[in-house]
Amino acid sequence: MPGDKSVSHRAIMLSALADGTSRIRGFLEGEDTRATARIFGQMGVRIDAPSPGERVVHGVGLRGLRAPEGELDCGNSGTAMRLLCGAMAGQAFDSILAGDASLSKRPMRRVTEPLSTMGARIEAPEAGTPPLRVCGGRALRGIDYESPIASAQVKSALLLAGLYAEGETFVTEPRPTRDYTERMLHAFGWPVEFGPGRVGLSGGHALRAVDVDVPADFSSAAFFIVVASIVPDSELLLRNVGMNPRRTGLLHVLRAMGADIMESNAREAGGEPVADLIVRHAPLRGIDVPVAHVADMIDEFPALFIAAACAEGVTTIRGAEELRVKESDRIAVMATGLRALGARIEETPDGAMIEGGTLHGGTVESHGDHRIAMAFAVAGAVVDGAITIRDCANVATSFPGFVELANGCGLAVHTA
Repeated sequence: MPGDKSVSHRAIMLSALADGTSRIRGFLEGEDTRATARIFGQMGVRIDAPSPGERVVHGVGLRGLRAPEGELDCGNSGTAMRLLCGAMAGQAFDSILAGDASLSKRPMRRVTEPLSTMGARIEAPEAGTPPLRVCGGRALRGIDYESPIASAQVKSALLLAGLYAEGETFVTEPRPTRDYTERMLHAFGWPVEFGPGRVGLSGGHALRAVDVDVPADFSSAAFFIVVASIVPDSELLLRNVGMNPRRTGLLHVLRAMGADIMESNAREAGGEPVADLIVRHAPLRGIDVPVAHVADMIDEFPALFIAAACAEGVTTIRGAEELRVKESDRIAVMATGLRALGARIEETPDGAMIEGGTLHGGTVESHGDHRIAMAFAVAGAVVDGAITIRDCANVATSFPGFVELANGCGLAVHTA
């Protein structure tokens, strides 16, 4: 599996803002993470790439970034843009954060509004979407923020701004979300207090360079976990998969559906828990997905939709309204695509009810969403016929080499 995208983004950012030189191993060679590296290169950070999956970042310290020439292009990456809103809010210079057509439709007020209460000034079009102008030279102050949504990106943006703020910054969430930023800040030597659903730090410290080993990406592994579960006689061994408990909600849900997933060789890599996963085919049954697991599997829902469409009975998803503001409206896009393949699915504002059954071939639109495209590629392993997936060039943003690896496991994916 490729390196974890969330960890790769954060490793570049914190390494660039640290004092000293950091070596990152297992870096995801995807468009999103390369965009983050390019952005810090524009601001004077030297980043070497001695080999694929490796970066050597010569940090410039918290105050060492230089004003860039031109826009900072985040490409398709919402993670990069939202986290950079926090980091750039503390700089002495103005910056403009831009993205591709898909990213330019995604909501940013969830980040810009709480940052404004810290003293940041971020200008945006009336719709609150990119491009964003982050005004420099602002005096930031810590806040105690109760987030109305469970979003690791919102939390991380406030924490990065908190590095530059006077006083303490706290974030309380309605449900616990991924704690990659907290764990990595601690690894880079910044005092941070965190537990499920609440995190706090104070300004006035420094980041110290460290080496980072990036675990394999669980969201990438999710597609292979699902396809091995639904294709008869399958068995896959997935190595070095990141097992952060704020990321692995899909495992709990699939096991409740009857999946046969074993963990072995559990250990730590770069402060993150990792393990090898052995996945064998097993008949799945529909369940009511516990809302408690939703935040811990928000990127894995496209894969879960496919598993649910192949399970016996009805799977009910609630509390997943965040899916409507990802790279696409993932509830609507998955529902439309599954109906085109013969599935019975009813949308709700915050989820869906999916009745399992036999899928047939057809044409689906991914709307440029890499996870949608990969989910339907997985579905192609069990349909009667073939699936044509349109607008799927963005698979390279998160999973370079997906087609080759999928075909090596026995799928038959062809690109045009």
